[in-house]
Amino acid sequence: MRIVQFEKGSVHGIAADDGSGWHGLTEGERGFPGTLPDLIAQGTDLLRAGRDLLRTHVIDLNAVRILPPVPKPPKIICVGLNYDDHLEESGLKKPVYPEIFARFATSLIAHGEPILFPPESPTLDYEAELAVVIGNGGRRISRDKALDHVAGYSLFNDATIRDFQLRTPQWTMGKNFDGTGSFGPWLVTADALPPGAHGLRIQGRLNGRVMQDTSTDRLIFDVATLVELISVAISLEPGDVIITGTPGGVGAARKPPVFMKPGDVFEVEIEGIGVLSNPVQRET
Repeated sequence: MRIVQFEKGSVHGIAADDGSGWHGLTEGERGFPGTLPDLIAQGTDLLRAGRDLLRTHVIDLNAVRILPPVPKPPKIICVGLNYDDHLEESGLKKPVYPEIFARFATSLIAHGEPILFPPESPTLDYEAELAVVIGNGGRRISRDKALDHVAGYSLFNDATIRDFQLRTPQWTMGKNFDGTGSFGPWLVTADALPPGAHGLRIQGRLNGRVMQDTSTDRLIFDVATLVELISVAISLEPGDVIITGTPGGVGAARKPPVFMKPGDVFEVEIEGIGVLSNPVQRET
């Protein structure tokens, strides 16, 4: 089941698709179940909610504004250096523990919205990634129970200002420029994918050219392991998002480097989830 959050005018809406087309409701209509973040926070069975939505109005996604699945997550926890080919191109050793850093909600944009090219730097890079949305919170979650805490999966472009990222050992500044964290277009419920979204082809394409191409079975730390290890220290909450890392092929590692620029379009595609597409626009 795919579930999308949208706005029509200034009114929030939610729709679902099981392959038969999008059906949904807007806030104020009879039967409106709440926004997707509300449903996740309340522990609602998303598959059941989606089935209920399938009995409602047809929704044309081209006529509404798609929002990130969770526009203001309690936490956005990112993982660096989580594919062997990205490690190799970065010249770094395989980690024995995940490289964890944070993103903030002020950096998030939706499918179709522009990634902002800032005036301070020309080194705007792309990173195609699998996003994991937490449904059931918890602390010290065991690996064998970890996937029970996942509500679903989405797509993410962890666009990065490389020179700001590498100015210090901590990556926070380069990973949090406004308008650089593309998230969406929708959430795919966990039941619709292999456990842990394992074995799915992931691609990143710049203006149609394939720049990144691998499978999620190449993750060094898989989804269940990430949930287990992160929750040792940090209480996971419903609506938290874990960004699982990018494959090799990033622009900074190419010779010569290839960075995104105004007028470009970058797409992230993951098998079974969909395509996240964003133009690049100069920030004014």
